Amino acid sequence: MATRDSGSDAPLASPSLAVEEGAGGRERGRLPSLTGRERKRVPVMVDHLVPNSKRVAIVGGGLVGAMEALFMAKRGFDVDVYEMRSDIRLEEVVEGRSINLALSTRGREALRAVGLEDEVVAHGLPMHGRMIHSLTGQQSFIPYGKKGQCIYSVDRRKLNEALLSAAEERPNVFIHFDHKLSQCNVKTGEMTYVHNDRHLEATADLIVGCDGAFSAVRRSAMRTTRLNYEQEYIPHGYKELTMPAKEDGTHAMANNCLHIWPRNEFMMIALPNQDGTFTCTLFFPFGFFDEIKDESQLLQRFEQYFPDSIALFGRDRLSEMFFTNPVGSLVSIKCKPHHVGDHCVLLGDAAHAMVPFYGQGMNCGFEDCLILDELLLKNNCSFGATLKAYTDQRQPDAEAICDLAMYNYVEMRSLVNSRGFLLRKKVDGVLHLLFPRSFIPLYSMVTFSRMPYREVVERRNRQDTVSLDYVAYKKPPPLPRTVFGGARLHFIETNKTKLKHPRHM
Repeated sequence: MATRDSGSDAPLASPSLAVEEGAGGRERGRLPSLTGRERKRVPVMVDHLVPNSKRVAIVGGGLVGAMEALFMAKRGFDVDVYEMRSDIRLEEVVEGRSINLALSTRGREALRAVGLEDEVVAHGLPMHGRMIHSLTGQQSFIPYGKKGQCIYSVDRRKLNEALLSAAEERPNVFIHFDHKLSQCNVKTGEMTYVHNDRHLEATADLIVGCDGAFSAVRRSAMRTTRLNYEQEYIPHGYKELTMPAKEDGTHAMANNCLHIWPRNEFMMIALPNQDGTFTCTLFFPFGFFDEIKDESQLLQRFEQYFPDSIALFGRDRLSEMFFTNPVGSLVSIKCKPHHVGDHCVLLGDAAHAMVPFYGQGMNCGFEDCLILDELLLKNNCSFGATLKAYTDQRQPDAEAICDLAMYNYVEMRSLVNSRGFLLRKKVDGVLHLLFPRSFIPLYSMVTFSRMPYREVVERRNRQDTVSLDYVAYKKPPPLPRTVFGGARLHFIETNKTKLKHPRHM
């Protein structure tokens, strides 16, 4: 892709120049990797050579954007990644979300396809289940799946750094930091970026919107096409806290599980980090955050709801973090279609932002990249045929997982306290042991398989007839139909009573 400074008569920048010098004027391929060793540029591994060397512009250099760059490079495209932030590998503090990530099967398969699975998994911590903390401090363990099945707690920033460094190794990938998209014609592939107060014009054969929940690419598509869109904020916000390691550097709690303090209308969770700390996240109604005005009120609430955590945080440290760290919002976003003609496609949060309660945001975004790559190969890298097939296949699945994520919040903050829920978990496990192919628990289908999300919902509703008969409870309402314009997210709030029936989500 060629770029021109619209405010000058400078000649077009050549791809060869971009190879010698990357965005920001620094030499490419010399930043440390996830393991701390220097990377060297490697030959591009092309699975299927693209005729005429088509050019792809990826807007957004976050997790999904960097992953998509690796897949597109693998197919032989010339790839430009435009990221409005500066290079996070050179920053001490990165502003924005830092909720730890839970890596599971869908994300691992995408990492495996680009050769990074082993490196990333080696730097994650396995979590084999949920550790439930009661009001009295009693702890009970609920496994995620069969023996040996686990998800991995992964540091968001380190993973993003690893993906960027791996993408930068490819000679057909050029990363441009501090480039903010200001205009985009999704029908022609023309774009305008702002960089150092200058406007730069660029074109591409395909624009891939990986620029997050408030996507500029999607916004441009909505202005010029009949792209349907809906968003909904949930009434809960989140605040992050860090639980320090013990004096000897080890974890203050068991480090092989996700810790949850479920309190019906709100909760706290903790994911382990490699350095012995835990990243803890409070999910409260916004009004709950607003009511806490000083340290005494904070400690009173923690003594009431999370008493066993106070000593692990330290009172002074807890107070400092709570009143310093911001409160974030959580939004669910759906759109349809996920592509525009032959020149634009949306991936990750740009197409389907979801609340984080199933741990599938990153995994779903990575699977987007994997599915798009599979369809490109199937359609001989024809953008027109691939993008239509992508929307047809992926859009219903995206809506299904957005709704499942909302349901899992009810389970995490409330249902895990129910005896009936625990009985249902045991029954599901027994049925899966007896009929491993015909009966699979919902969590296992979502987390430990690549079964399409919409099929997961359909299968779960069929299985309910069997498992709920065993626990002698009235059948709960089925999961909402996840077609566009169907059940709204407030279905959760308006059906709380019904949802209290135990079921495995």
